[in-house]
Amino acid sequence: MRSWGRKDGFRRLLAVTGAAVLAAGSPGMSESGKQSSSTAVATLGGGCFWCLEAVFERVDGVRSVVSGYAGGTTEHPTYAEVCTGRTGHAEVVQIHYDPAKVSYEALLDLFWRAHDPTTRNRQGADVGPQYRSLILYHDEAQRRAAERSRAAAQRRFAAPIVTEIVPLKRFYPAEAHHQDFYRNHRGHGYCRAVITPKLKKLEQETARPRGKTVRPSASPAAPSR
Repeated sequence: MRSWGRKDGFRRLLAVTGAAVLAAGSPGMSESGKQSSSTAVATLGGGCFWCLEAVFERVDGVRSVVSGYAGGTTEHPTYAEVCTGRTGHAEVVQIHYDPAKVSYEALLDLFWRAHDPTTRNRQGADVGPQYRSLILYHDEAQRRAAERSRAAAQRRFAAPIVTEIVPLKRFYPAEAHHQDFYRNHRGHGYCRAVITPKLKKLEQETARPRGKTVRPSASPAAPSR
């Protein structure tokens, strides 16, 4: 799904946190990234994939974001099956990015800001194991980076982070109508009530001093998805 406009606010957010600076060494490299001539991949779950997709599509250096399902046992799950909470899968996004422009660590930093990692199996009004917070790593370098990032992020939150860090076994793209949902349906009740305020809040965080403790508040009641 192609990335789209209004990236300036998110570029500032990543720069302010300092996480956008690539690891020292060869240009275009981070410990968990790849050569700048390639596309690296990150897979993250933090509640509704419509929300995370809209967040990461705005990041400079992100080439595409695909909504899908991962972390469970059912093969080729449908949205309806995942919503039962019995497949083991979570709603996730798979992010294809240029590591010369944005590092895996920077994406993780934004991930912690884009959802509440302290609530188990829920994000606001979305409740169930399909909305759990998790990082699905693609290799050992990503696992180590995720562990470090989670430990660093804990200082921002008053409650313990419950985000799972697990290996990615298989990613299943979601149905076509779930892709680019916010871009195609900004007038949808869920988009107006949840996603648009989330995007505005993230842009406003460019002014927040780094390291300030975050006390997550419940998301506003959202219309049914």
